Amino acid sequence: MDYTQFLLMKEELSLIAVIVILFIADLFMSPDAHKQDGKPVLNTMLPVILLLVHTLITIVPGPEAEAFGGMYHNTPIQSIVKSILSVGTLIVFLMAHQWMRLPDTSIKQGEFYFLTLCTLLGMYLMISAGHFLMFFIGLETASVPMAALVAFDKYRHHSAEAGAKYILAALFSSGLLLYGISLIYGTTGTLYFADLPARLDGNPMQVMALVFFLSGMGFKISLVPFHLWTADVYQGAPSTVTAYLSVVSKGAAAFVLMTTLYKVFAPMVAWWEEALWWLIVASITLANLFALRQQNLKRLMAFSSISQAGYLMLGLMGGSQQGMTSLVYYLLVYLLANLCVFTVITVMAMRRRYTLDDYNGLYATNPRIAFVMTLSLFSLAGIPPFAGFFSKFFIFAAAFHGGFHLLVFIALVNTVLSLYYYLKIVKAMYINPSEQPAAPFRSDRYTRAGLVLCTLGIVALSIASIVYESIDRFTFGM
Repeated sequence: MDYTQFLLMKEELSLIAVIVILFIADLFMSPDAHKQDGKPVLNTMLPVILLLVHTLITIVPGPEAEAFGGMYHNTPIQSIVKSILSVGTLIVFLMAHQWMRLPDTSIKQGEFYFLTLCTLLGMYLMISAGHFLMFFIGLETASVPMAALVAFDKYRHHSAEAGAKYILAALFSSGLLLYGISLIYGTTGTLYFADLPARLDGNPMQVMALVFFLSGMGFKISLVPFHLWTADVYQGAPSTVTAYLSVVSKGAAAFVLMTTLYKVFAPMVAWWEEALWWLIVASITLANLFALRQQNLKRLMAFSSISQAGYLMLGLMGGSQQGMTSLVYYLLVYLLANLCVFTVITVMAMRRRYTLDDYNGLYATNPRIAFVMTLSLFSLAGIPPFAGFFSKFFIFAAAFHGGFHLLVFIALVNTVLSLYYYLKIVKAMYINPSEQPAAPFRSDRYTRAGLVLCTLGIVALSIASIVYESIDRFTFGM
């Protein structure tokens, strides 16, 4: 075996090095930030610096690479998506600092970093898979540690309940997906992405395989009707884990679904485009309707994320380079805006404020954090001139050019509908009176750094067209 092939996996090797260093460091550092016993504490600075170095090393896309007989395949656009996911994970580490210093969670901070990076490694493998076996290994490497993260806060029964719901739903969806893969192999005799298009003829068994595959991936992306776990898991999981699950995990699954449909199921485009049409309409519409009546902020953002997943799927319609570019750009903008919102939710949750009424009068006592929250909500809603407006414009344009005019119209109507529940949060912070508003507070420097990164990203992406153009250049040939 030619072991030099491993050198082509620079993103995965770099991330594994970060995981190993953190694992060794955690062995020799105090597990409890409040009882150090003469040993140094595993500080947030170490994983943040290591992940930052990893991101900087791998942020420049290299040439197209293929290893292990085509089981691993990496292109520049896949490297860009990996870098976006790394940036999202870095922001999650920053926002988790204050939560990890609490007495009942600090004892497990090393495990939090380790599990999170293991899920990121699984997403890397899933993104670069050129074979369904590699794809499934990456999928499960990302899913199993995620269940542990959801149940991470063992002192709250809601977290354990959310972990049980997530793992049961994940096992069921993985079974469906694996059964679909087995049908593909049974009808074609191969699992290599490059060989499958020539052997797909759209017979009933292959159509059934496509249905099972879409069902399994629909769970990972939280598309209706595979979304029923989302609100309970988002509410029960720690806020930092919810942020990671809503953006990084969902973004990786959406990109992988797009590349797999393009590479593998291209001969069956008529079948999966029709299925996605209905999934998108159901996801955007039902999620927005349910979000209208939510009072808990995490449940509201859960239904918001289901709706945003439907918008992400618009990039798949038409199967064009423009669709791929718009999906990656939308993922980047959504990541920054959603993580910013969840950072504020995390900060407020640590002060026992979870519902919409708890945000009443927030601007009067904490104007800066209210302003940052407003900026992010405007971006999620697609209000110009914020970055979210341009991301929605590009993804609508891609679907419109693909000929899906009615679908774009339905999405536009739902965008107007989503303004109600996003602006409802803004109204609470700026207009609604409160007898007991949140006391003035100052976040730690890690949280402030995360908020600054997200805010600068939202503003920069609204004026820097070079970002979209660069993504489009690397998408060529995908």
